[in-house]
Amino acid sequence: GSRRGGHVLGLCGGYQMLGKTVRDPLGLEGPAGAAPGLGLLDIETELTPDKTVREVAVAHPESGTAGRAYEIHLGVSDGPDRARAPFRVDGRPEGARSADGRVVGTYLHGVLTSDPLRRAWLENLAERPLAEGEAYEPAVDAALDRLAGHLEHHLDIDTILALARSRS
Repeated sequence: GSRRGGHVLGLCGGYQMLGKTVRDPLGLEGPAGAAPGLGLLDIETELTPDKTVREVAVAHPESGTAGRAYEIHLGVSDGPDRARAPFRVDGRPEGARSADGRVVGTYLHGVLTSDPLRRAWLENLAERPLAEGEAYEPAVDAALDRLAGHLEHHLDIDTILALARSRS
C-alpha cells in the first residue's frame, strides 16, 4: 500500500472507504450508523438518498488530458484532501488526493478506460513518458469478437435461442 511506497486508487465505494468515516444516517446500505474507513484520505463520506447517475466529460488538469467517464454513487465526500482533487467535471473538483500524492480516490467509473486519462495516470505513476499502449475500445471489441466466435463454434446457438423463445 501507500505506506510502503506504493500507490492506491479507489473508485466509487473504494474511494469512500479510503476516507476516515462513512456515515449512513438513514440506513440506506444497512443499519443506520457510521463505519470507520481506512484513513488513507482525509475525507469523510455521508450516504444520501439521491443517487448520482450520469456520464461526464473529465479533465485531468495536471496532464492537460480529457476523456469521458460516468458517476453512479450514493453519497457526498468532503474534507481537506478534496483540495487536491485530481480531476475536474463541469469545472468543479472531482475526487481527492493525499498530501503525498500516493492515494487518490474518485467517484468516476470508467476513468481508466479512457485512453488519454489512463495514459496520464500511468505516466504519473511511472514518472516518465510511456510507449504507446493498446487502445481500450478496439481491444475490448476484439476480445468480445473472439469470445463470440468460440461460443458460436462450441455451442448450438440455434437450440439455445429456440429454448429462450419458448420460455418467454
